[in-house]
Amino acid sequence: MSSVPTTLACLMLLLGSVRAQDVVVGVNVVNPMRASVADQNVVLGQLEAAHVHVIRCGISNDDKGIDYAKRAAAKGIRILLGIGAEYTTTAPTRPYRPDQFPSMWSGHPLSYADPQLSRDFYQKLFDALDANGIVLAGIELGNEINWAAFNPEFPLPGEGKILSLSDLSHDPEGKQIAKGFLQYLKIMAALKDVRDHSRLNRNTPLISAGMVSAPDGEKLYNNKREDMVSLPAAVAFLRANGLDSLVDGYGIHTYPSSDHPGDPAVRARRTERFESVDLGPCQPAGQPGGKPCWITEWGFPDKDFSCPVKDAARTLLVQEMRVNFGKAAAKRRLASIDYFSWNSDPWSKQPDADSIYRCGGVTESGKLAIAPLTDVLKPEAHATMPIRVGVPLVARGNAAPN
Repeated sequence: MSSVPTTLACLMLLLGSVRAQDVVVGVNVVNPMRASVADQNVVLGQLEAAHVHVIRCGISNDDKGIDYAKRAAAKGIRILLGIGAEYTTTAPTRPYRPDQFPSMWSGHPLSYADPQLSRDFYQKLFDALDANGIVLAGIELGNEINWAAFNPEFPLPGEGKILSLSDLSHDPEGKQIAKGFLQYLKIMAALKDVRDHSRLNRNTPLISAGMVSAPDGEKLYNNKREDMVSLPAAVAFLRANGLDSLVDGYGIHTYPSSDHPGDPAVRARRTERFESVDLGPCQPAGQPGGKPCWITEWGFPDKDFSCPVKDAARTLLVQEMRVNFGKAAAKRRLASIDYFSWNSDPWSKQPDADSIYRCGGVTESGKLAIAPLTDVLKPEAHATMPIRVGVPLVARGNAAPN
């Protein structure tokens, strides 16, 4: 007769496997509306052949965007839709300054987002989705609003730090960013109301903007004073002002470094950081104190573009990360993972180091990244799959939805 501990261990493994199967696994497709219809169809064919069923991307709010969504749906592919806010023509614009801040994009401060214009924009889109029989996998409002790259509320240069929850109430820069966060919640409320009255998408999950997983008290990743608000502070502030009544999950972006895969000490540090920072806000659905997380971007860059692909190191890193995801899924703290990315930006003059479709096929690491999140909690997986650690590569993310 088996012992009680052994029986409990087997039960936990079984539950973990079931919960891992519930996690939505997808991949980011970068700016598909910048590609020709022919090139879009090539990528959709690649995704279908690889058995991808969910992609995260933006689409244009017109016939071209709806047509893309219909062609994706015809191949069994649903869209986790990245969507932004709308602004008046008089809203100020932070210009793009590539010489000084090449990864800090132009745009409007979040505090100038217009709820009524946004509502009208969303209504047009959801009416078109309903009329064309398109059900989304999810709706994510905004992208990395807790740092300077995607939220022009941040000044450039900033104060050269990761702002805390206290800074959002007492620091001059922090108080201005907080105004933008409060306006973001008004935009989310408008989006939720439109979603709630949709015929086909009223139950489609609403996800808060994917946040950079910056910890409290850590130094910035460079000396350019490209400020951030820590992940714990950003989520805590939004929750204190009503986020949980508006969304079904929290968007998180995690880009661990690629250092020292296989090192046991690094594995332990990596696991601790992932669980304490990246997963910090994540809670099971229906539980007080938070929402499940949707990791809408994760990945590891590989700058070796030679063919045939040399993919062993990245494959190991993806294996390691999936173990962490499996543990989070077993606790019902994780609802979705979307690898970044399948392709390179169609306007890019060079391949993207993040891409997993190379040399005419999906890399081995890519096949693993888009595979169902099952069997990662087996005892042998714990024994053989190391976890990596490092400063997050936060200068990541697809361009604003088009």
